[in-house]
Amino acid sequence: MLRIRLDVAYEGTDFSGWAAQPDQRTVQGVLQEALGRVLRCEPPRLTVAGRTDAGVHARGQVCHADVSPDAWQAVPGRSERAPGEALVRRLAGVLPSDVRVTAAAQAPEGFDARFSAIWRRYVYRVADTPYGADPLMRRQVLAYHRPVELGVMNAAAARLLGEHDFAAYCRAREGATTIRELLRFEWERDPGGIACATVEADAFCHNQVRAMVGALLHVGDGRRDVDWPATVLAGQERDPRVVVAPAHGLTMEAVGYPPEPELAQRARAARNVRRSGERRVSAETENS
Repeated sequence: MLRIRLDVAYEGTDFSGWAAQPDQRTVQGVLQEALGRVLRCEPPRLTVAGRTDAGVHARGQVCHADVSPDAWQAVPGRSERAPGEALVRRLAGVLPSDVRVTAAAQAPEGFDARFSAIWRRYVYRVADTPYGADPLMRRQVLAYHRPVELGVMNAAAARLLGEHDFAAYCRAREGATTIRELLRFEWERDPGGIACATVEADAFCHNQVRAMVGALLHVGDGRRDVDWPATVLAGQERDPRVVVAPAHGLTMEAVGYPPEPELAQRARAARNVRRSGERRVSAETENS
């Protein structure tokens, strides 16, 4: 079999998340069905860098599929296009308008969309203007009813950086570790005044980004002090005072991978689940 890498974007409003589920419209299910039609084979199973929740969007999602070399080479048909370029064009003709494959190519040796990744980056967007969110952006931006101060939010976010047990900000899943390394968490305003939180980590556990954003918003609007999110983190258990921010404000922006010679090594290392007190790469990639 031949492994192909797909770069994917989707508007998550009308999807029940990434992961295929019976009787639910999901990104994985729609995309696998489309691939099966174009490749004229059983729908290949997709492995994704990060499984997004219902309502979460993606601009830079990455996944892979293993397909037969004959099916791959047959994609261009009579055209002179390369198989990857032809696949992107043909998928655009069968996919619904809220999901697109933006690039397709044969994956380098050792590539695994999930386990080879070294970081995932999300952006959460908040409109704290008196009139709320721009109507044209209402599906990607949270309309927040209080003004927020980004300076104190960044001070609070800095206290969460590094490797920690993020159990206080994760929805528990049996057998899944909650230890993560938070690489970046900072707020800034875009040219339109939207407050944007850029959050980057080796991986995220379920609901982590949205829970951290929810905690930071309460700091920014003055309801909590700057040390409160770090105090919650130190407790290592879910705090009912932390409100998980709505899904629609969150977009997966990018996934990072090491140089090609290191892909296989990274994938092997990432299959070792990091346990408390150990500095190893987590195999979990549940996303918020």
